[in-house]
Amino acid sequence: MEGGVEIHTDGACSGNPGPGGWAALMRWNDREKELSGWAAHTTNNVMELIAVISALEALKRPCSVDLYTDSRYVLDGITKWITGWRRNGWKTSTKQPVKNVELWLRLESLAAQHRITWHWVKGHAGDPYNERVDRAARAAISIGISKKLHVLI
Repeated sequence: MEGGVEIHTDGACSGNPGPGGWAALMRWNDREKELSGWAAHTTNNVMELIAVISALEALKRPCSVDLYTDSRYVLDGITKWITGWRRNGWKTSTKQPVKNVELWLRLESLAAQHRITWHWVKGHAGDPYNERVDRAARAAISIGISKKLHVLI
């Protein structure tokens, strides 16, 4: 395993569902890399998952990772619920199909390649990195909508 990487992620949606954006900030040694993207019609939970998946996909080799998210959905899903979902044939405790199964499978596969310590941070509470990725995720929505409108004109 390579040295430590710090990853901060966030997802946002304008309406839920609606246009969505995601962002990830990757920090190691004295370097930073910011990633972001958008989708025309999605949910906040999908954008939260895509942010984490995209950051982990950007790693070039197995790493020790401290991953920070303000999404209890992502954190609890990957650290608590996924084992039961798999055991129950991808059904929730109320026997409903698990949403976003393909994303959970991608995340599970990626997480297995790294040594990840998961951290929850309270959103919109002044954490500078969480605020930064929140701004970047919301900006991705605006940029994506602008590009889409430009194509239509």
